Amino acid sequence: MRLLSIMTVISHDSYRRALAERIGREAADALEGSTVGIAGLGGLGSNIALLLARSGVGRLVIADFDTVELSNIHRQGYPLSSIGMRKTDAVAKEIERINPWCTVEKHDIRLDRDNVSVFGGCDVVCEALDDAGQKIMLIESLSSMGKRIVSGNGMAGMGDANSIVTRKAGNSLYICGDGSSDVKDTGSLSASRVAVCAAHQANATIRLLLGMEP
Repeated sequence: MRLLSIMTVISHDSYRRALAERIGREAADALEGSTVGIAGLGGLGSNIALLLARSGVGRLVIADFDTVELSNIHRQGYPLSSIGMRKTDAVAKEIERINPWCTVEKHDIRLDRDNVSVFGGCDVVCEALDDAGQKIMLIESLSSMGKRIVSGNGMAGMGDANSIVTRKAGNSLYICGDGSSDVKDTGSLSASRVAVCAAHQANATIRLLLGMEP
């Protein structure tokens, strides 16, 4: 009820004006007219989605087959009330609270070569998958589609946040992370370090949408 009452006071125009005051009208218009895909809604993907919605991206295409568990709460963008929900539904619900004018297209699927086409209309796709084989499959498939890809690689452990960087790895591939740390080796994942990498991916995506080199 409170969200509905707020939305009766805050119009889409007023929301856009407030954003334009921070990033400029041209940038706000460009982001609102953009579509971004997010493959995987774990620690990286869920946080990327919320950051892009806050930044004014007009349309998100999100894909994940999983549900929210208690162990997810400590580093992913979900409240306790999301436990048991489909991650796609939970992300969409949080985005509605942040930016109800952001259109969310949900796909409750395990991504493979046959269904990567769900990202066909996206300007940029963020890769946020856990499995190395799936990462390679997605990057190869999206590259063959001519898509710009922002991938995450290496954010485990409790190391220095400054070791997480964004680098170009091909004509249309950008990789964010420290490039090496793995939870199998470090034995830990911290919310803050995962969020740093997610912010790198969101920032690289926004720069690409605005015609800048990440």
